[in-house]
Amino acid sequence: MTRIPEPDTVTIYERSREGRRAFTPPASDVPEVAVEELLPEGMVRREPPALPEVSEPEIVRHFNGLSKKNFDLDTGFYPLGSCTMKHNPKLHERVAALPGHARLHPLQDPEYAQGALELMWNLQGALSEVAGLPHVSLQPSAGSHGELAGLLLTRAYHEDRGEQRHKVLTPDTAHGTNPATVTMAGYEVVKVGTAEDGGVDLDDLRAQATDDVACLMLTNPNTLGLFDRNIEEIARIVHGVGATLYYDGANLNAIMGRARPGDMGFDIVHFNLHKTFTQPHGGGGPGAGPIAVSDRIEPFLPRPQVVKTADGAFDLDEDRPKSIGKLRGFQGNFGVFVRSYAYIRSLGADGLKEASETAVLNANYLRALLGAPDIAEHLPIAYDRTCMHEFVLSGRGARDNLGIKTLDIAKRLLDHGVHPPTVYFPLLVEEALMIEPTETETKERLDHFAEALRSILREAADDPEIARNAPYTTPVRRLDEAGAAKRPVVRQGAGANPGDPARAGGDGGAPTT
Repeated sequence: MTRIPEPDTVTIYERSREGRRAFTPPASDVPEVAVEELLPEGMVRREPPALPEVSEPEIVRHFNGLSKKNFDLDTGFYPLGSCTMKHNPKLHERVAALPGHARLHPLQDPEYAQGALELMWNLQGALSEVAGLPHVSLQPSAGSHGELAGLLLTRAYHEDRGEQRHKVLTPDTAHGTNPATVTMAGYEVVKVGTAEDGGVDLDDLRAQATDDVACLMLTNPNTLGLFDRNIEEIARIVHGVGATLYYDGANLNAIMGRARPGDMGFDIVHFNLHKTFTQPHGGGGPGAGPIAVSDRIEPFLPRPQVVKTADGAFDLDEDRPKSIGKLRGFQGNFGVFVRSYAYIRSLGADGLKEASETAVLNANYLRALLGAPDIAEHLPIAYDRTCMHEFVLSGRGARDNLGIKTLDIAKRLLDHGVHPPTVYFPLLVEEALMIEPTETETKERLDHFAEALRSILREAADDPEIARNAPYTTPVRRLDEAGAAKRPVVRQGAGANPGDPARAGGDGGAPTT
């Protein structure tokens, strides 16, 4: 096997050479004024900052090199189950960057921001149609923030009726954020089991649905990629005890344009705009997690709401006496709204429906490919029935038969130009690999993924050490991921000796900046 040389991890500070310059400004043609005469003494640096001194080619090559070390959707296939890494059309970036969008100040008076408010109003209408619920708030900053908003709305709704409820039901196929959000909102988490077909265990749900339950948080299709065929009965059980039915919109991509949560009986829906309507995803944001609600929940929506007045103008409605209040300082991440609105308008109703259909088709095509005996022997499909946009394999066969774990397979996929699927989730599947190809990948790309998995399994039959030590072609080899998160090595000094780790105060393992 070809040995890969150690990665180039030289920092821009380590490239620094005294006196080297990328740019020299022209001589000033105005009288010089001492900076102390312009700024208060407390705001003036005592010494110049320790900036790197490099030539223009060096700085361009350095940052270009760094950008090429990253694996992203522009680089290769990214079948990350549950997180829906959709391609983001570049046109929408151009639209979001238009000066009228990008330079809008959040404190702009509504009178002078009519275009932005109209876009937000129209986006609310489009999301309302997709959800099948009449009212929308764009305020939540992310899907998890939307979940929190949904439970605060649930609490406000029950308290307005004079009811004190303290339990929230979450299936054991729920996204991990669901129980975390329940706890943060001050409720007790009550688990509901999964039936043999991968749906909610109705008998367990009936046993757990009591008068002190405030809500059931449900993803449909769930994290196994399976649509719950008993959703109408689930809604009857939940509503029968006076609780609300909450829709985690993380998997809305699978049914968009084909079915609507509101029509299934859901009272509250949150959207992950990055999962359903394309957004750049990763790095922590900016994001958006709008919520849609039924009439009975509407009085409690966050304030202000974007509204259209009788004269056709747009405004922000602060007069909402039952509102749960503000969820954030302003109205949301406007650039995210622009991208999602551009996506919806460019595809239209038929295009949104086709996107869902193609996502489901791609997932089932790939599921069928991976159901071939030589692959399924080691990676059986956990719940082998027609799936929606994603499906889950179990790596227990590869572990028992070949001596390689799911993590080894995931790392080896990187050497085949494929980002690893989600691994070890959902928890109810042993050695889980959750795979979501999305609607934007070609048949050839899906075929390549299946062949890559087949190649890894064949290779492991002869020498499992190859997978155990993968990856080999990435800038950084296998990491101690927990250690990297808890003990990051930040060797960059900002003091008197930048670029020299030994003199920068670092010990090779302790952060210095």
